[in-house]
Amino acid sequence: MIASDPATDRTMPTLFVPHGAGPCFFMEWNPPTAWNAMADFLRGIATTLPAKPTAIVLISGHWLQPTFSVTSAARPALVYDYHGFPPHTYELRYPAAGEPRLAARIAGLLEDASLGGHEDAQRGFDHGMFIPLKLMFPDADIPVVQLSLRSDLDPQAHIEAGRALQGLRKDGVLIVGSGMSFHNMRGYGDPRFAPISDEFDHWLSAAVETAPEQRDLALQSWEQAPSARLCHPPRAEEHLLPLLVAAGAGGESIGRKVFSDRVMHTTLSAYRFG
Repeated sequence: MIASDPATDRTMPTLFVPHGAGPCFFMEWNPPTAWNAMADFLRGIATTLPAKPTAIVLISGHWLQPTFSVTSAARPALVYDYHGFPPHTYELRYPAAGEPRLAARIAGLLEDASLGGHEDAQRGFDHGMFIPLKLMFPDADIPVVQLSLRSDLDPQAHIEAGRALQGLRKDGVLIVGSGMSFHNMRGYGDPRFAPISDEFDHWLSAAVETAPEQRDLALQSWEQAPSARLCHPPRAEEHLLPLLVAAGAGGESIGRKVFSDRVMHTTLSAYRFG
């Protein structure tokens, strides 16, 4: 077996990124600098990749379906699935193309893994996709396929879904989980949640950075982590599960924390595999 040449290897990492609060990066906020560090992190991601991605598969915490589903339209519309924000935020644009052939390939890989895969030509791109990608790849010149979560929120199934897709990385496809490492709506802005979010973040980072087999086992049992359900209330863990898909797609790649910041009294982090 011939080893790959690091100088020419274009295998993509997988990522889990925080996508902020609604369209937070594109409006005034109080305090004004609340999201600046996160925005700067997202803007810098492209320069850390081995090459420009051939396509992006993005798993959003804002799309849940009974069966794993993928957007299959050539030109998906945008879904402004946030409420109560300034009018101009409903005029944001991100005209990235879809990739129907990639969508069909993903659906097939999920079917082959006995996970089910459904192509959805009607579904558009939600804000878990276009808000972070407007910062990461502002030219919108990379085709994107969005993958749903499964509505039963089963951790093992989401790790397995990622594993089924890991081969795409060698073709230059960037797999991105888009969510939040802390997502208790009652906790944002409450100083009492600062140590709570810190405790869970410490556990989550240690789990991500351990050996892949132990990592996946730990993430599969994330509910047992310290303060887990205070950070992700029951039946509201949809913002954490994109991390599990990214970890599964990471395969044998080692994970590591690549960003962390305190926002609204909570710790929010990003992770990379490979």
